[in-house]
Amino acid sequence: MDTTALVSVDHFRMDFGDKTVISDLSFTIKKGETFGLLGSNGSGKTTTIRALLGIYQPTGGELLIAGKPYKVDGSVKLGYLPEERGLYKKELVLDVMVYFGELKGLTKSAATRWSLDYLNKVSLGDHAKTRLDKLSGGQQQKVQLGVTIMNNPELLILDEPTKGFDPVNRRLLMNIIEEHQKQGATVIFVTHQMEEVERLCDRIILLKDGTARAYGTVADVKKSFGGASLDDIFIKVYGDPVGQETF
Repeated sequence: MDTTALVSVDHFRMDFGDKTVISDLSFTIKKGETFGLLGSNGSGKTTTIRALLGIYQPTGGELLIAGKPYKVDGSVKLGYLPEERGLYKKELVLDVMVYFGELKGLTKSAATRWSLDYLNKVSLGDHAKTRLDKLSGGQQQKVQLGVTIMNNPELLILDEPTKGFDPVNRRLLMNIIEEHQKQGATVIFVTHQMEEVERLCDRIILLKDGTARAYGTVADVKKSFGGASLDDIFIKVYGDPVGQETF
């Protein structure tokens, strides 16, 4: 694995009005690793991703990808799967995928070939000419992931990619992510499923109230909490979950 930092977050602070949601957050993500960005709802995960992508302007600090603030037309090919999915639901599945493929620089024929291969891989080959809004939520999520990984991005940001999936489809999606890992992609992985963290992540950061409560390899984080499981570490950081937000 290349140890060069592809992503660097340095003394990041984010205020919304008089409320500070991120306070002096620093971490790096090495080229070629899978990095778990963990925390309960409201911990600052999505805010950090949006600031990294330039959607939010940070109140303080610096967030860089390959040594520069992110630009859509920059040197790093990026795929982003947001928690809030965004597809043209009145259009046909294949048409939507080809459209996004062309936006990513593929020819129409190349985007069509890739999309059909992907749809067959995820058991949606017979739905290529189906309107997106006729698919189930899980099926739409598969299409969204396909759009995200099309054109083999160097940096993948996946926000809850398996949310709502049954075990069979979760394993299928995990296998697809692992394929991109093996091809050298850097992955930022947001999930509440600790078994996914154990399987995929090289290092993790656990946020609470916009600050890092744990940071390092999975093994090192466990060791720092006395050998506890990741689930138990969540509970230790957030306290008794009764009456709190669901993790």
